[in-house]
Amino acid sequence: MSKIFALSEAASIAIHSMVLIARSPDGINAAKVSEITGFSKNHIAKVLQRLVKEDMLRSVRGPAGGFSMKQDPKNVTLLDIYQVIEGTLDIGDCPLSYDVCGFDRCLMGNVVNKLTAEFKKFLQDQTLQKYL
Repeated sequence: MSKIFALSEAASIAIHSMVLIARSPDGINAAKVSEITGFSKNHIAKVLQRLVKEDMLRSVRGPAGGFSMKQDPKNVTLLDIYQVIEGTLDIGDCPLSYDVCGFDRCLMGNVVNKLTAEFKKFLQDQTLQKYL
């Protein structure tokens, strides 16, 4: 089935994991996140390490280890999380990112750019605090 919008598995893992971590005052490990979300433990660990590298999370190794918030959940937006994984969410001139187009107006009516702008605004307006 074709989709207009698709969120990458890595971005989905990051967002869902961050909500679970923000809800866990003592932290949570990748195995527990995997159990709750159904994502691969190894993929979760890889994604969460990127969030550690960007100073959003702390990581403690070992049997009693796991991940905990490094930033206040009210200051972390879903856009912040998304952009750590996917890069900057830009809204360009062409929704298909073509450098050259032989038409004087967008045949897609710029609908992709409009949807991207709406999605970006939604992510920006959502903080982790809203999901606690």
